[in-house]
Amino acid sequence: MEEASYVVVFPTVFAQSKMAQLAADIKKILNLKDQRYKSVERDGDVILVHANDPVFASSAIGLLFGVKRIAIARRTDNSFEELVSKIVSVGGNLLLSGERFIVKVEGTVKGFTAKDAEMAATSKIIDKTELGAVPGTDERFDKELYTYITKKNAYVCIFSDGGLWGAPHRYDSKIETFCAIYDELSAVSCFEAMRQGYDVSVMVFYKKKQELLALARLLNRLIPKLLREEVSLQFVQVTGGLPRGRGSYLAYISAITDAMLRRSGTGDRVSLAVPPDIFTPEVTDAFVVRVSEDERIPLVPLAGTGIGIYEIVRELGLTEGGIKRLEKTAGSSYGINSLIGKDNRSRSPVRMATPVNITVRVGPNNIHDILDSLAAHRRL
Repeated sequence: MEEASYVVVFPTVFAQSKMAQLAADIKKILNLKDQRYKSVERDGDVILVHANDPVFASSAIGLLFGVKRIAIARRTDNSFEELVSKIVSVGGNLLLSGERFIVKVEGTVKGFTAKDAEMAATSKIIDKTELGAVPGTDERFDKELYTYITKKNAYVCIFSDGGLWGAPHRYDSKIETFCAIYDELSAVSCFEAMRQGYDVSVMVFYKKKQELLALARLLNRLIPKLLREEVSLQFVQVTGGLPRGRGSYLAYISAITDAMLRRSGTGDRVSLAVPPDIFTPEVTDAFVVRVSEDERIPLVPLAGTGIGIYEIVRELGLTEGGIKRLEKTAGSSYGINSLIGKDNRSRSPVRMATPVNITVRVGPNNIHDILDSLAAHRRL
């Protein structure tokens, strides 16, 4: 009988006080992805998933926020002898001839030290001359044989991958969080809002129909992480009224902010893609004040993110063109004088088409479904 493999989910520090919510999210994403499982249970500081297909289950769990690491592992007793034996057995299946390896043991260790287990397992793997593997260093190795020990068990990993970090979504909040997507920077900002735990309602703004494909691709990377079977999206075309030149981008964001304020209710959150390290603190403050004056709660998810933006860029799968547009936005100068403020908004009224509401069933055809739904609305 083949030995069982488990999916071990390591929560972030922000999720450790929300383990029940994270376990519920795991069950939800597995059900949404049609992945069968026997159990999802907590074992100390980790969540153990006994799934029918650990590979596909771990891939689905990788969509969740609040996860630091996901591993496929073999479970064994946390005694010294059993632990070392299992590490050597797993290493024998993973290591190739001539590969440099290191053994890493962490967790709740009792009766011996993690270093004792690491050295014993390393020595036994070297003694297995048929492997031909050699010990590496923390700075130079080909494979890491990682083991995590809880009070009850030990998990020897045969595969490990990083998670999206952040915090689990806050589904119990009665306050809506509105998030606008109109370019790469706004998509990065929306992603960060989701990673901070906010369950967002998405509004999409565009000037030309040619922009829709790029925006649909961004949505395709975002909406699977909302943990919904169906996602409602609102598309709004900005048809005119924007000035040209240096102030046009901030005028565009200003008009979009007004539209979100009209849609949201008192006390709702409005997410703003105007981080002070890309714009200026004065510009960010102006938007924050505007939202606050309308009795909404302003969010600036990217405040202080800095180079972390590029981690999100990789997750969103931006094309080379998308990265260049993002860098152009980040490298421009936006002073407070180029912002159309609350008192002079009427000087250049922005025209917006009637919003189009569509519902997308989240799956492999998100991009086509979004574009086809919009095309159908234009034909009506």
